[in-house]
Amino acid sequence: MGHMIELTAAAKECFFEDLHVNDKMTVTYQVGAGGNLDIDFWLSDPQGLALRKDLKSSTGTISTTAEVDGRYTYCFSNEMSTLADKLVSFNVHGLIYVEDDGTIAPIEREIRDLAGGLQAVKDEQEYIVIRERVHRDTAESTNSRVMWWSIFQGIVLVATCGWQIYYLQSFFEVKRNY
Repeated sequence: MGHMIELTAAAKECFFEDLHVNDKMTVTYQVGAGGNLDIDFWLSDPQGLALRKDLKSSTGTISTTAEVDGRYTYCFSNEMSTLADKLVSFNVHGLIYVEDDGTIAPIEREIRDLAGGLQAVKDEQEYIVIRERVHRDTAESTNSRVMWWSIFQGIVLVATCGWQIYYLQSFFEVKRNY
């Protein structure tokens, strides 16, 4: 399931997952809008030791297998930014450890592998949608700037032509002294 949060400037958001020994958790995230599209991310174990830390990253995938029971914490931080808010999309996937003592049917094992692959495709698709939105916004912004620059150049051109006509007309005008 995908989540989307808005990190205001100089803010931090943390989330928790309770895991048991050998449970696996994967967090995928991407910054969809704001500033330089970068955030700080870290994952820590129940004792507070950092398992992974990504600084100024725009996207990432972090997986961990629980070595101890407890609450694992993952945080997104925009504390390095003083002005820009960031929009972060993330997914958390978990796999509860079931010991394979040979009684799991091969078809069940294949279904689990397919479910993992399907989840990876879904994550990639969500990432592509966010990147497409960012690129579309950039293209629309560029288009707007080009339009206003062209209008400005047209006004300057008309003003320059008007000034030149006035100047040439006054240059050829005969001055009469009585």
